[in-house]
Amino acid sequence: MRILVTGGAGFIGSNLAKKLENDGHQVVVLDNFSSGSFPNLIDFHGDVIAADCNAFAADDDPCPRCDAIFHEASITDTTVTDQLKMMRNNVEGFRRVLHWAARWNARVIWASSASVYGNLPAPNKISDKPNPLNVYGYSKLAMERLAHLWAQEHTMRPIIGLRYFNVYGSGEAHKGKFASMIYQLAQQMKSGKRPRIFTAGEQKRDFVSIEDVIQANLLALHVDHPPDAAVFNVGCGRPHSFNQVVAGLNAALGTSLAPDYFENPYSFTQDHTEADLSDSQKILGYAPKYTDIIAGIRAYHESGRL
Repeated sequence: MRILVTGGAGFIGSNLAKKLENDGHQVVVLDNFSSGSFPNLIDFHGDVIAADCNAFAADDDPCPRCDAIFHEASITDTTVTDQLKMMRNNVEGFRRVLHWAARWNARVIWASSASVYGNLPAPNKISDKPNPLNVYGYSKLAMERLAHLWAQEHTMRPIIGLRYFNVYGSGEAHKGKFASMIYQLAQQMKSGKRPRIFTAGEQKRDFVSIEDVIQANLLALHVDHPPDAAVFNVGCGRPHSFNQVVAGLNAALGTSLAPDYFENPYSFTQDHTEADLSDSQKILGYAPKYTDIIAGIRAYHESGRL
């Protein structure tokens, strides 16, 4: 197939573009390089278009017709408080992608986020009433609702949203302070510093390996007859505390550094995320490989990218 990957120079997008290319597809990457990074694409051999999704007129296509679009482009900085900037980039960019998909009759697989749940009780289920805590989370919720409306109003192939939980793994180094906590704490510990985490380190996250995220995307590309504008959780299905992350990093790095606790300065962080994977398993056939954080961190370290 010919496949368009927006945000293809980013963490998830670049891993996805290279996997699709290695599987024999003709892949086109679209990225404005505002947060993506060129080293992620050195091993990618397809066409790279440097532009915003919103840079194209309503009737202008970014490339020849594609069979599928993986829409990973987004502002992912959850500290951005400019509501217009967030909504214009995330929601209106997605609207443009849906226009392309309608013209091409292309399947759309796109990146939603577990941030739509906010601090709802875990495990987080697709049927839960959303409660985003910041405009980033709300933008993803608005995108989900836009996909639903679009599917009702247009005859086209499936639009599948994937609610990513806390993704970690190879290819995230360029994200700096927005990389996963696993990566950030590892860098502190490798330099001999105690890992800084919020008091008392028992906040829990569903940390999901990039390998499992790519698996979910590929399953969404090929699943037969998913519900219109379906949304699925993509996590490991188990919560792990920051203290457990530090323990896993100490084991992988051969260190014995105790956490340096400090008070959480943010009002919008989630205390406990945990993906309910019932629909993901039943409909997509999703089965995460790394359900234990110790094993996931060990594999990340062994990749040489941690």
